[in-house]
Amino acid sequence: MFNSIFRGRKVLITGHTGFKGSWLVTWLLKLGANIVGVSKDIPTNPSLFEVLELKDKIKDYREDLRDLNRVVEIIGSEKPDFIFHLAAQPIVSLSYANPIETISSNIMGTANILEALRLSNHNCIAIMITSDKVYDNIEQVWGYREIDAIGGKDIYSGSKGGAELVIKSYYHSFFKSNNSNIKLAVGRAGNVIGGGDWAKDRVVVDCMRAWSRGEAVEIRSPKATRPWQHVLEPLSGYLRLAQALSDDSSLSGEAFNFGPKAEQNHTVVELIGDLSQYWSFKDGSLAFRVTENIPFHEAGLLKLNCDKSLVYLKWQSSLKYSDTIRFTSEWYYDFYKKDVNIYEKTIKQIEEYENIAKEGGLIWTTE
Repeated sequence: MFNSIFRGRKVLITGHTGFKGSWLVTWLLKLGANIVGVSKDIPTNPSLFEVLELKDKIKDYREDLRDLNRVVEIIGSEKPDFIFHLAAQPIVSLSYANPIETISSNIMGTANILEALRLSNHNCIAIMITSDKVYDNIEQVWGYREIDAIGGKDIYSGSKGGAELVIKSYYHSFFKSNNSNIKLAVGRAGNVIGGGDWAKDRVVVDCMRAWSRGEAVEIRSPKATRPWQHVLEPLSGYLRLAQALSDDSSLSGEAFNFGPKAEQNHTVVELIGDLSQYWSFKDGSLAFRVTENIPFHEAGLLKLNCDKSLVYLKWQSSLKYSDTIRFTSEWYYDFYKKDVNIYEKTIKQIEEYENIAKEGGLIWTTE
């Protein structure tokens, strides 16, 4: 997979204790990488990082990325071959409760990674992960392209947009030079679901917590439409982007969208109805109830145009919507209701995803 580019290489992942980070750690371990993780803390309880017992499999730093001196020290001493910067305050609702925490984490954390790379200037490929919410969302029916306007009506979106401006300015000021050994690119994705997410105010997480107790879930925006995708989809994009960047330096400084095909747009109600089928609800309408309490703005529609990733990276999503639902529900059902080795379950889902992508002829599945 990925032409074995990660085998035996040192990969630093920020936010490695989070949902997305834990899946990435697990996949890269499977690919033979040596993982260095940097995160402030364990963000949820339960925690996928703890459930998978990843601490014993990697080098684990617990540091706040807003501490520039420590970030410089870690990157300068570890000199990773690859960096995947995922660390962030990712929850929209929390950005309303604590806007300064969100802004400082998402903007200054990113700036400190870039400054540490500038000072180290060792050969390194850095994939900076932001969000689909960096776009100025005008509720358009077609997907946003990488050249569309950056903006945000809420603190989280603004913080991610601010991070992108910092990335752009560092690239043009320091990394575009022929004297720089740093190659970087930006990955944008959103509405990721999958087993092991326990973050606050996420619809799938709320469903699984409620259903594991035999209760109906409360939902806020039943008609909100999202391009739901499994967590492995954008992760395959990030890994493919790193692979492509190692072969083609002209991609440095570019941003790429990673999202599902257009037919995977479904409302929250449709998503819940499909997920509930794996939890023995005879009638999907019994699985939820709508609450009138909507404490913060939520977009009605937001989707990405991924043509650039298809053209330049030969990347596209692999899973059908039904596979995304099955992967997600089965993982949680096995965790809550069955006595299974959840690490082995996670690895098996990664292997199944790799096989589906290989059957689809995706370029990253070659050895």
